[in-house]
Amino acid sequence: MLSPQLFHKTLGVALFLLPCCAQGKPAGIPSLPSFAHLPDDGTDEGFIPGFLPLVDNKMEDLIRQLEHRISRLEGVLHLEKKITASGGKIFATNGEKANFHTTLKKCKEAGGSIAVPRNVDENDAILYFVKNFNTYAYLGIKESLIPSKFQFLEGSQLSYTNWHLNEPSGRGEEECVEMYTDGTWNDKQCNRNHLIVCQF
Repeated sequence: MLSPQLFHKTLGVALFLLPCCAQGKPAGIPSLPSFAHLPDDGTDEGFIPGFLPLVDNKMEDLIRQLEHRISRLEGVLHLEKKITASGGKIFATNGEKANFHTTLKKCKEAGGSIAVPRNVDENDAILYFVKNFNTYAYLGIKESLIPSKFQFLEGSQLSYTNWHLNEPSGRGEEECVEMYTDGTWNDKQCNRNHLIVCQF
């Protein structure tokens, strides 16, 4: 049985990737039921959109069905090279490119954040997409107020780095960080279009 945390992460990934998979529904995955009207007074606590109120054993059946469908969806997304996982995080791409600020926005809208490696394994998980799409990707790292000093977006210091030789080199002119196709990092201006990679 999926943990609630993994269930929510997988659901966020599915919603992020839904537009890219909308052109052709994978065979064998039935459509989700339509959303029904929620009660205005909120008194029906057993109500799930698209389903009639359920008793406990029917709820357990429904949860098992959803877990099975999510597991199948995960398999399809792995096969299509749209998701990978490391350290309890799920990394995903929709294959689109955008500048740094649009990447931040797209990931946030999907319920995640821009991908940021905090160790070698997570760096490799992001590198999987960079190699597969043969393009660079932005990371969730920005230059601090001190030129050539970089930090995580929330302001904490980097505990792991994988800078390319002689990088960072922008000295205040290149505030964002991109991942090269060999997995190393480079400081770069934030206006280039790179692969969108989010984490959940």
